[in-house]
Amino acid sequence: MVGERGRAFVPGVLWVPAVLGLGLVALPVLGLVVRTDLGEFPEHVSSPGAVSALWLSVRTAGVATLLCLVLGGPLAVVLARVRGLRVVRALVLLPLVLPPVVGGLALLYLLGRSGLAGEVLDAAGIRVPYTTAAVVLAQTFVAMPFLVVGLEGALRTAGARYEAVAATLGARPWTVFRRVTVPLVLPALGSALVLCFARALGEFGATITFAGSLQGVTRTLPLEVYLLGETDVDAAVSVSLLLVVVAVAVVALVKPRTQ
Repeated sequence: MVGERGRAFVPGVLWVPAVLGLGLVALPVLGLVVRTDLGEFPEHVSSPGAVSALWLSVRTAGVATLLCLVLGGPLAVVLARVRGLRVVRALVLLPLVLPPVVGGLALLYLLGRSGLAGEVLDAAGIRVPYTTAAVVLAQTFVAMPFLVVGLEGALRTAGARYEAVAATLGARPWTVFRRVTVPLVLPALGSALVLCFARALGEFGATITFAGSLQGVTRTLPLEVYLLGETDVDAAVSVSLLLVVVAVAVVALVKPRTQ
């Protein structure tokens, strides 16, 4: 009954572009499945390079997602509750429109040996570029706007009336945040974290520019696909399908139910 009532509110003219949009997303993946040699698929995805790249991708994407939560969550709250921060919001959303390669160059010229902060770090014996930490930073750079956008939108939609009531009853700001604000946006937070993880998992441009491609250190699964594409197309297709399967599994299993 709910589904039938929901369809009643969808104008018929929207179904054609909706189906075309679905096809634009789904058919390329179907083409990848058709192109994959299922007989050689287990061998390709269980190779040492693919396994190492998959483990590194999952590990770094998980850490990057945690960083997005720790840094992007408070940033989203500030943007949603404090007025007059348009310039700050524009800076936060910049990675959404910048080519990832440009983001990688920006990180390199910030944290590289001749960068703004790199000289200080180098003097202290700390090297960030071309390390696993560089992979995490590159993934965080491109993924954090997804959390900020999703969480800020949820906060603005929820409004501040419940927080105002709690404050008038004597609750301190931290108590209001913990007991009122966070429960209000938990579903949106879960969805935003899934998007962050998926974006970090598929990151390529900023990673290869800032972290390079060292097997077991910085060579994530997208980089492995790129390198295999130069030497073994069948293996590249198989590993690409593995990446698709992992991404779909993450979205299906982790995304909170909203209905």
